[in-house]
Amino acid sequence: MKIHESAENYLETILILSHNENKVRSIDIVNELDYSKPSVSVAMKNLRAKGYIAIDDNGYIMLTESGRKIAESMYERHMLISDWLIFLGVDRKTAVSDACRMEHAMSEKSFSAIKNHIENWKRDIYMQKDKH
Repeated sequence: MKIHESAENYLETILILSHNENKVRSIDIVNELDYSKPSVSVAMKNLRAKGYIAIDDNGYIMLTESGRKIAESMYERHMLISDWLIFLGVDRKTAVSDACRMEHAMSEKSFSAIKNHIENWKRDIYMQKDKH
């Protein structure tokens, strides 16, 4: 099921913040994304209603299994595309910014093809190093 790009961004942000901090609150998302508190509040309400997040009595946000799956997919896309662009000579700031847009617009088929190409290329490099 395809969800909105903004929802994917929120889920990915929650995942990243949960790596840095054990507990994520709405204010952490506000600060990370530089969005307004009301905007984040509405987004969290929508994500909870769709079953992508759970919020405990203390206001801590946790990804559900379906939310985590989407977040991890977006994060993998973001990291792979960013690294690929940097390898191609794009400066880090531009690469990260472009990857953020590309990760949402790219089909699964195209992403898989790029991922397979990079993995094959890395494998070929390692095999060449082993020969020397």
